[in-house]
Amino acid sequence: MRSVIGKGQMEEIQTQSDNYRSSSSSASSPASRVPSSNFFYLRKPGSVRQPISFEDSPVWDDTDVEVRMEEGGDSINAATTPASPSLSKLNSGSFPSPPLPEGAVVVRNIAGASLAWKDLTVSIKGKRKYSDKVVKSSNGYALPGTMTVIMGPAKSGKSTLLRALAGRLHDSAKMYGEVFVNGQKSRLPYGSYGFVERETTLIGSLTVREFLYYSALLQLPGFFCQRRSVVEDAILAMSLGDYANKLIGGHCYQKGLPNGERRRVSIARELVMRPHVLFIDEPLYHLNSVSALLMMVTLKKLASTGCTLIFTINQSSTEVFGLFDRICLLSNGNTLFFGETLACLQHFSNAGFPCPIMQSPSDHFLRAINTDFDRIIAMCKNWQDDQGDFSSVNMDTAVAIRTLEATYKSSADAAAVETMILKLTEKEGSFLKSKGKASNATRIAVLTWRSLLVVSREWKFYWLRLVLYMLLTLCVGTVFSGLGHSLSSVVTRVAGIFVFVSFTSLLSIAGVPAQRKEIKIYACEQLNQHSGSLVFLLGQLLSSIPFLFLISISSGLVFYFLIGLRDEFSLLMYFVLNFFMCLLVNEGLVLALVTIWQDVFWSILTLVCIHVVMMLSAGYFRVRSTLPKLVWTYPISYIAFHTYSIQGMLENEYIGTSYAVGQVRTISGYQALQSAYEVSPNSNSKWENLLVLFLMAVGYRILVLILLQFRVRRSTSILRFFHRKDTNNAR
Repeated sequence: MRSVIGKGQMEEIQTQSDNYRSSSSSASSPASRVPSSNFFYLRKPGSVRQPISFEDSPVWDDTDVEVRMEEGGDSINAATTPASPSLSKLNSGSFPSPPLPEGAVVVRNIAGASLAWKDLTVSIKGKRKYSDKVVKSSNGYALPGTMTVIMGPAKSGKSTLLRALAGRLHDSAKMYGEVFVNGQKSRLPYGSYGFVERETTLIGSLTVREFLYYSALLQLPGFFCQRRSVVEDAILAMSLGDYANKLIGGHCYQKGLPNGERRRVSIARELVMRPHVLFIDEPLYHLNSVSALLMMVTLKKLASTGCTLIFTINQSSTEVFGLFDRICLLSNGNTLFFGETLACLQHFSNAGFPCPIMQSPSDHFLRAINTDFDRIIAMCKNWQDDQGDFSSVNMDTAVAIRTLEATYKSSADAAAVETMILKLTEKEGSFLKSKGKASNATRIAVLTWRSLLVVSREWKFYWLRLVLYMLLTLCVGTVFSGLGHSLSSVVTRVAGIFVFVSFTSLLSIAGVPAQRKEIKIYACEQLNQHSGSLVFLLGQLLSSIPFLFLISISSGLVFYFLIGLRDEFSLLMYFVLNFFMCLLVNEGLVLALVTIWQDVFWSILTLVCIHVVMMLSAGYFRVRSTLPKLVWTYPISYIAFHTYSIQGMLENEYIGTSYAVGQVRTISGYQALQSAYEVSPNSNSKWENLLVLFLMAVGYRILVLILLQFRVRRSTSILRFFHRKDTNNAR
């Protein structure tokens, strides 16, 4: 359907277009511009040196596409005729490929899949139900062996369109229209596609090869040897051979991989599945010009293996722009163009907005359709330079958007897109099948082993924490040493045990960064269905047990002998076990708070407040029977794990003992404790307290499981929140 524009609106558009054309012509005149030999794809066919302006550019021929449907095949094969000899030369061999190492295996071809979308509209739930349309009636397609880029300014709907094609829209979004995969109305099954987020989380204490290998174990079923082969293929595909055995780098390491290589690792993680289609949100995010060019050359090589690549981009350099096969240009959710990259340049020229010779095409596109530039022109309207106005573009961006949209809807490019979509959907191709997942038992084992490896390498999060526990235990133990076993030592020893339990529990705030990192990794892996809430919790629990037990053994033994508790092996083992359960409860509490707040500051602040409140109601400063019944006794004193840990340790030490009072009278250890702390006279009470601690540890893990289930649908926002905080902290 072609848009009908009123007479007054046409006059306004024509006036603004003439102004822009005159300014662009002057800006691109030989007197004001120095010819550049780098804009090779803007030259006329056969031209070697002289750049051209689209004022006098030829009309590029439409791309002829043949689509062959193979019966019983695995994909739709597309043969594409390049739009121009220069583009063909650029895409085929303008950039040299990195040499393959000796003995390297050539990357295997990937059976791609064709995607086509028709009248795709995405609405986001706002103040009124589904009132905000982020993507509006978008049409397009992507073929195997090609790179299709979705370009536009910020908040133009690029990422939303990408997620709609991948079937990963948020619950608050509603999609209308049709998406076809190999000519069928179906969603991409697990394993048939990969999705790389703009913000990804890598494990800095692992090497590239280790990280990809563990990712393959989490994603793929089959034997270990098969997974090693796909890992090597992914490393080769992303040109990571020189970095395969290097640490990725992160929190505990000052040096790590550059941003470009880290971005390649995040893409390689999805390649271990050998997906038919690969979606990438901003592959050039935080990359400089050199890294961006190397990234796009690598992706071009990946596309040559047959994979279908669809990604978003904000803007690019001239060289990067020449590598794109097709471009979908968006502004405020409206499609301003879809087609070959050179045809987009011709489209802008036909609409009255030719690209100046010395300007990057992507910069020119975004300059014409980005409404933020209106504010810049308004701020600089009184500024002038030696040659006249500060800005050579003196038109309203809204007029440019309306002009480009109207020109595209009435152009042959839009008709060619509709024809191509009809060809791709008139006959159904092969149905993509799910490649299967690794079993939950395998995933738990992999997560446990990977976490143990991380614990052994990250000294800042784990080994330094162990040292802090040892130092604190030495301080408390030496302060309360030399008490003896007289009746007068009971009150002081109770104070020592209270300080030991309370301060070591408070030191659990040192585990907040490590737990936060675990949640970040889980959110990233869960988003791509590499993990699950229960799998993550069990793996995290099993990997934390050895570390916590090491802390409880080392710190517990030092304190036990320094303070002079009873020298019996069974009593010593109970003390260590009690302290271990106390640490396990603390880990669950920290994990729950990090899951709720997702911020280091608020997590630490909340944790400190909770520990202080629990210490006040633990029965030491005032015995439980004399606490105010409302709030402090019920429920705080009963949910404070300090109460059960301290009571169990005291019962372990004093129940069954007696102390002499004078020459003939003795009192039991239970009676001696009554003046300082309330305990039970039952000899089995200490085991009941230990059981309560165990149930608390389980309860906190169940709470975390519930919180993670609620957070599953918000994994994208969690990742962006984490990385926004990390970026702000780095600044």
